[in-house]
Amino acid sequence: MLYVIIGRDGPDNLTRRLQARPRHLVRAEQLRDEGRLVVAGPMPAIDSPDPGPAGFSGSIIIAEFPSLADARSWIEADPYVTDGVFSEVDVRPFKQVLP
Repeated sequence: MLYVIIGRDGPDNLTRRLQARPRHLVRAEQLRDEGRLVVAGPMPAIDSPDPGPAGFSGSIIIAEFPSLADARSWIEADPYVTDGVFSEVDVRPFKQVLP
């Protein structure tokens, strides 16, 4: 089943995010390589594809996992969680309708 993972960045976390990003991307790329990733990316803190020093307000990942518990376990081991980039994480089942 698909699950949506929404991570919300804590305040002033751009430096921490940039430091954890390479390790975070390895994990997301593994989901992609396994054919389980639907979409993933950050949410700019301002209305711009390159928010510069404004940074990001969080990230969204939609991917396939065997269960809700597995999706939660996956994100809890992610560097954005373990390194304190995300101050809050929400994981929910997701039903894709389109495309």
